[in-house]
Amino acid sequence: MLKLLRQCAALTALNVRTLPQRPGSSAVAVVGIAAVVAVFAGVLSMAAGFQKTVAGSGAPDTAIVLREGVTTELTSGLGLEQTRIVANAPGVRRGDDGQPMASAELFVVVDLKKKSGSTASAALRGLQPAAFAVRGDVEIIQGRTFEPGRNELLVGRAAAAQFTGLDVGSSIKFGQQDWQIVGIFAAGGSIFESELWSDVRVLQPAYRRGTSFQSVRVKLQSADSLGELQAALAADPRVQVDVRSEQDYFAEQAEPVVRFIRLVGYPLAILMALGAVFAALNTMYSSVSARAREIATLRAIGFGPLPLALATLAESAVLALLGGALGGALAFFGLNGYTGSTMDQSFSQIVFDFAVTPELLRQGLVAALVVGLIGGLFPALRAARVPVATALREL
Repeated sequence: MLKLLRQCAALTALNVRTLPQRPGSSAVAVVGIAAVVAVFAGVLSMAAGFQKTVAGSGAPDTAIVLREGVTTELTSGLGLEQTRIVANAPGVRRGDDGQPMASAELFVVVDLKKKSGSTASAALRGLQPAAFAVRGDVEIIQGRTFEPGRNELLVGRAAAAQFTGLDVGSSIKFGQQDWQIVGIFAAGGSIFESELWSDVRVLQPAYRRGTSFQSVRVKLQSADSLGELQAALAADPRVQVDVRSEQDYFAEQAEPVVRFIRLVGYPLAILMALGAVFAALNTMYSSVSARAREIATLRAIGFGPLPLALATLAESAVLALLGGALGGALAFFGLNGYTGSTMDQSFSQIVFDFAVTPELLRQGLVAALVVGLIGGLFPALRAARVPVATALREL
């Protein structure tokens, strides 16, 4: 066993040292595998970034209340009396003024022109005054917040970067009314930064919604108070609502988009991996053929077929890991933090940053290693099976 290990180590070191003597074929394998890993990590970084932005938007001590049976705010509907019942239910935290920390909100979709020139949908949300207390991480980074009762908008940082006409001091027309942009806010990189906010009492008549709302966001007394709120509202015959934590709600919203991106990304990576396997096969077969004399000499002086096969596999693995590292570096430095956007279930644009995570890089290296081992398997068997006499005739 010790002899086998020593032979494998010696042959592997020899094969790796001779790689610079085969720059063309080696580069083909490395570049092919790098392309696989770069595409794999690049496509899936969209899913990771979107999931991080959406699923990370919720707070553990915040709940969202929707009409029973719906999955998104856009399809929900609540009356004024229902929102008051929710706000005063057990488990809802109260502020220093004794008022419940709850915001009944209206959610509409508006069309805006992107800076790229195309038109896309954005979320326009009407808020009650307590909304800023419910969302504790909101910071006005430019201008001021909207004044109650006025046609004024507060714009999310991501929306301001994505769309035209949303600078502080400018005005924009939605429906039959002009709205003044008075401020830009940040919300910890959350999904809310892709939205526009206004006073709900102004937004309701502007869109002929009467006194209706679509959701209620409440700050819980603690994360453990969610069950208390759910039980209280389930037992109240005056309301038919679903209560869930904001974290769970956003995770559910992110899942269809993430699943779609993965559905596209994995098959694409597999197709490219097949091409990389053939590149690795070609490289390793060429390597074995070019070293026929070397293999003959090694067999003649006592090296067994198994160490030769294992050393050939190790050479292929080294090339694969080099390609994987190159592809991962290209994806990380080229795409990590790149800003993109997509449409969520409410048909509004969500701005997010691509996230080439350590887990994606790890998966990419594993995929590269698998491609390299598959590509080196048959050449390794060929190297091991060449009879000594046949190999010696190559001398």
